[in-house]
Amino acid sequence: MRKIICFIVCALLLASCSEYNKILKSTDYELKYDYAKKAFERKKYMQAATLLEELVAIFKGTDRAEESLYLLARSYYLNKDYVTSGEYFQAYYKNYPKGQYTELARFYCGYGYYLDSPEAKLDQSGTYKAIDEMQRFLDYFPNSERAKEAQDIIFELQDKLVYKELLNAQLYYNLGNYMGNNYQSAIITAQNALKEYPYTRYKETLSMLILKSKYQEAVQSIEEKKPERFRDVIDEYYSFINEYPSGEYTKEAENIFKVANKYVKD
Repeated sequence: MRKIICFIVCALLLASCSEYNKILKSTDYELKYDYAKKAFERKKYMQAATLLEELVAIFKGTDRAEESLYLLARSYYLNKDYVTSGEYFQAYYKNYPKGQYTELARFYCGYGYYLDSPEAKLDQSGTYKAIDEMQRFLDYFPNSERAKEAQDIIFELQDKLVYKELLNAQLYYNLGNYMGNNYQSAIITAQNALKEYPYTRYKETLSMLILKSKYQEAVQSIEEKKPERFRDVIDEYYSFINEYPSGEYTKEAENIFKVANKYVKD
């Protein structure tokens, strides 16, 4: 019985492939279009995309053009080729700024780049692209039912960018005085991240890293520079503790303050 079922399945697959190959060679573009739509509905997205690649050019300037281009973008999107789908979604909303699928095209363009966004330690070009597309979606469709989701995605992606800067700042901190004053680099990196993304969820961690970096810079300074640098540490401590009086790093900050204050008083 199992052999019979396998035979039937194989026969159906061969028939399907044979039909697709015939359609592929056909010059009946309406037939191709109908087959492409059926392939899309059957979730055979690459079959649909292959046919639609040709049809988009053929149907240019006709009433089939708009839907063909959108289906082509969606076919690549659903096949998880987000870079290619993004290019076609962009082509769609540029060619049809007030088209039937423009809102969806703008959203899925950004959402595809969001899904394709790499982990924080890698190059974040795709993340910037996703943020840009999602922000444009909000600019054009602020009242969309997808607006909140788009805004949440932007916040999430921005936090990923901040986390990358946090990793960079932490690396500088860990390097210490190796081949130069890396504490200063840690401070600048963390400060820039806070300036660009003031509402990030990593704000407290970045602020603490600035305090720690200034403290280590003061501890490892030559004697004549220590009083001034420890005063800077104390100023940074007050800024930190005023914002986070009972935060995750409060005890560590207070220990830094005790050492700094004692040194300045002496």
